[in-house]
Amino acid sequence: MRSCRWVVAAAALVSWLGSSAPAAADITGFLGLSPTAGTRPAVGVAVGAGFVIVGFELEYSDISERAKAKAPGLRTGMGNGLLQTPIPIARMQFYATVGGGVYREELGTDSEVNVGVNVGGGVKLRLAGPVRLRLDYRLFRLQGSPVNDRYHRVYLGGNLAF
Repeated sequence: MRSCRWVVAAAALVSWLGSSAPAAADITGFLGLSPTAGTRPAVGVAVGAGFVIVGFELEYSDISERAKAKAPGLRTGMGNGLLQTPIPIARMQFYATVGGGVYREELGTDSEVNVGVNVGGGVKLRLAGPVRLRLDYRLFRLQGSPVNDRYHRVYLGGNLAF
């Protein structure tokens, strides 16, 4: 009888864990600006998945070079962890993020490749069905010997949840 209780308790635990919310994934294409060393355009894409309040994403971003203004270009590939509101509030899902990855900073013929970290946050605004608008801010801190060791980036993107 005692082993039967353990079997029932284990089955209940497995059933409860298996009934958690499914993972939700999304993809974002974005256009933005970096005010670091003069305002320059940024483009990129992010792919992510979330589990209620915790999520992760992989992101690629390219900030344009302006050689005349001595503003280097910056390409980043980052993996980020997110903490997000579990449900949208007034159609908005807020999030904070932190992550790290690699970067390549270029100015003319000079370039630096190394690692960096980023912190930031934003909001995903539900427009219709799975289509959302995403507003995001990031602060990048770069290791090594870059021209600029800190970059700011703000972007607006189209986000598709699936």
